[in-house]
Amino acid sequence: MDGPAFVNQCPIAPNSTFVYSFSTAGQTGNFWYHSHLSTQYCDGLRGVFVVYDPNDPLKHLYDVDDESTIITLADWYHDLAPDAQNKFFQTGVVPIPDSGLINGRGRFNGGPLVPFAVVNVVKGKRYRLRLFAIACRPFFTFSVDNHNITMIEADGIEHDPTEVQNIDIYSGLTARLFGLAAQRYSVILNANQPVGNYWIRAPPTGGAPAGNPNFNPALTLAILRYKGARDEEPTTVNPGGPKLLDEQMHPIPSEHPGFLGDGPADVNIVLNIAQPNPPFFDINGISYISPTVPVLLQLLSGAAQALRILLSLKISFLLSKYSFGVLTGRRRFIVQRNKLIQVSIPGTGAHPFHLHGHAFDVILPSNANVTNFKNPLRRDVYPINGGNTTFRFRTDNPGAWFLHCHIDWHLEAGLAVVFAEAPADNIAGPQSQITPQDWKDLCPEYNALNADLQ
Repeated sequence: MDGPAFVNQCPIAPNSTFVYSFSTAGQTGNFWYHSHLSTQYCDGLRGVFVVYDPNDPLKHLYDVDDESTIITLADWYHDLAPDAQNKFFQTGVVPIPDSGLINGRGRFNGGPLVPFAVVNVVKGKRYRLRLFAIACRPFFTFSVDNHNITMIEADGIEHDPTEVQNIDIYSGLTARLFGLAAQRYSVILNANQPVGNYWIRAPPTGGAPAGNPNFNPALTLAILRYKGARDEEPTTVNPGGPKLLDEQMHPIPSEHPGFLGDGPADVNIVLNIAQPNPPFFDINGISYISPTVPVLLQLLSGAAQALRILLSLKISFLLSKYSFGVLTGRRRFIVQRNKLIQVSIPGTGAHPFHLHGHAFDVILPSNANVTNFKNPLRRDVYPINGGNTTFRFRTDNPGAWFLHCHIDWHLEAGLAVVFAEAPADNIAGPQSQITPQDWKDLCPEYNALNADLQ
């Protein structure tokens, strides 16, 4: 079950309820949930979802892993998202947040001195900090003054432990971590410093402060407080240090690193991003616009009918019996199920792309010139920052899957495609879709709403 509006379902109507039922078998780690209708989650409709593993193979590396070690990095806007979005479309200026938030708390220039969030630790213990970038726009540089951190997980996939001072999250660690919107990390912090208070820092990057006088990235702070320390703000400074490189990230052996192999892909897809009509984005000449009938519903209506409807709506996909396909621009890619797909996205722009339904192997990270088939990093969100970023996945999960920039303002401006995977297998077979009555009721209920509620 997946929830993007008009990809997998119609939106949930006001004053109604929809229950998402799914199994977590085979999946552990850090995930999050949010509204996937327009820019709705920018107004706060978002939260974290942790799946704990009682048999975690890296459990010996930490002592504490509970609700107290969850850290969210977010942005906050004084304008409601629909108003901010309208201004964006009129001016071409992407909304700049008024504040960055750590665990829901932050400050802005001239605003009230809201108490910063506190993460409590005991000297001598090791903490698994679970970091969630749940912002609508900015990237973050997450750090803890005077502490190193050890990265062990990215987007639900455990990786070889690597101790650093800085990490790129796309959104960010000092132990610095750059974090992008939608990325998640687990890092281990050893509380081995003198008892005291230490700044946790996560200055956002994305939008010049000059564009919003309220915005001060340096105010995105929280406090790491040792037991026995005074209840006061820290006076520590950020020493800086080396950051984690993508090329250093390798899945642990139980994740079967490099299982996709080094052979040629069955299908090679190149997605070219352009802005011929700013502020809107095109991918291979097509700007994504949500269809009026969800893609999954069209799949379940039969491949031939779905093909006719989706092509008329210029949705990026192609259908074929027992196949996965993409229609991008004028090129069509058709492959049989269980095929190896290789996606390349050239160019710059710092776009954190998220693929629903799959984790992928990043065989050529942004700005890299060496391809790694043996043990590439694996995750489900990765930033397009330059060069010819390339990732691979196998079509073993029938469904309608969104691939989109997770800067929500960019997604609303068309920076997305939809993959329709194994259409026939959605209808019948062991991986066919389960369609409860409340799912079938979503579209009639939504379509019956007044236009101002749609």
